[in-house]
Amino acid sequence: MGLGLAGIVIGMPKAEISWKRVTDEGVRLQVYAQHIRREWIFYARAKRYDRWQAVPEPPLEDWLELLDAVQRLINRRRLRPEEEERVKKSIRERFPESRVD
Repeated sequence: MGLGLAGIVIGMPKAEISWKRVTDEGVRLQVYAQHIRREWIFYARAKRYDRWQAVPEPPLEDWLELLDAVQRLINRRRLRPEEEERVKKSIRERFPESRVD
């Protein structure tokens, strides 16, 4: 655990997963998700040396990329199997119209 700016204890990332995608406007983005405690926090940047910006409401596309990566990490025994269900639950809560099985 580390200390935040106000001396508050914050969790250290357990896992980081990254990928690239193109937005609807044609902008290429690098995206990564950090697993802290039981939550996934998403970040994005357009170019290699740009600063990472937090993405407060990641699109479904990013959640599905995360789910795919989590499933692969579970197969390699680098994440616990229950993490897959947590990600699916997060997707269902944010995107009720999506079909995630």
